[in-house]
Amino acid sequence: MEAGPFDSFGWIEIIFSGAVALGLGFWQLWSVNREIAKDKEKAAKKAEDAADDA
Repeated sequence: MEAGPFDSFGWIEIIFSGAVALGLGFWQLWSVNREIAKDKEKAAKKAEDAADDA
């Protein structure tokens, strides 16, 4: 008896694991970019306040 394409579902595990890993990676990238934007905004506000005080 020959092995059919659906006798082994290992490819499903590979696809699922890859999707989870990529999803976590993109979530981290989005989160870090958001934090960087917040830090830049705080730095700009701080520089603006320092310029106003001078």
